Amino acid sequence: MKKAAEKETELQILKVERGRMQVYIVGESPLILNRMSEKAKHMLLHPRGKLNAYEKQTNTKHNPREEFEGSAHRIKTGPTLLALPSTAFKGALSTAALDMPGTKKAQIARLTYVEGEYVGIHGIPKVHMTWVKGADMNRTPDIRTRVIIPEWAGTFSVTYVVPLLAHNAVANLIGASGVYIGVGDGRPEKGKLSFGRFRIVSPDDADYKRIVKYGGRKLQETAMKAAEPYDEETKELWGWWHDEVKRRNFEKTGQQRKAKPNGHIPEVEDRQVEVNA
Repeated sequence: MKKAAEKETELQILKVERGRMQVYIVGESPLILNRMSEKAKHMLLHPRGKLNAYEKQTNTKHNPREEFEGSAHRIKTGPTLLALPSTAFKGALSTAALDMPGTKKAQIARLTYVEGEYVGIHGIPKVHMTWVKGADMNRTPDIRTRVIIPEWAGTFSVTYVVPLLAHNAVANLIGASGVYIGVGDGRPEKGKLSFGRFRIVSPDDADYKRIVKYGGRKLQETAMKAAEPYDEETKELWGWWHDEVKRRNFEKTGQQRKAKPNGHIPEVEDRQVEVNA
């Protein structure tokens, strides 16, 4: 017997279009920038061996000034000097979907896109120094130096797939990500701390306009050079480090000057950066 002829079915494929929304945000808590420094990248490429007793005596473990400078994401042109990778906001948006009913992180990550490589951040940077637990088995305490921006604001564009996502749904996810995910170092997503939280505002919001006006590129460049401590703990640690550098005759940073066994201290190269006392 001949098989019954199969009925032909027509595939119904939805027309995919793109929606776009401009998002204006103001920080609800200070933002800590956490770019990996060039020194850390170099150590990954060419790890340094263990220091002997003499080298430990003549070298400081950390260079807070270099770590402060190195923790900042920077953009060459535009209204701001400081920035965050756009992936930070897309990651926050996607992670927020984990706790929202009817959404999945992987799906939201596929259907949304934060435009551009970086998102410019307005605000005046300061130095933040605090102790942290290391990633080793013993969780050895250490001191970490970062750029912190107490008051900050920014704007970015989000593209999303229509009709699979609606404008209000994307806005709700972004708003949720600012409440309990955050961006930068010490964000709520990671656990105990609550840095990097933000809220969505209108471009006419008073706080947004004030931060944008008084937290642009020129003022950020000046603040990065001034390196003002964020709090009393940072002020104490920052001051102690500068005093210790002078005590050891490390007048310049970058690669510390090493005293020879006879006490003679050779001159450093001119390319090294001077410490601002």
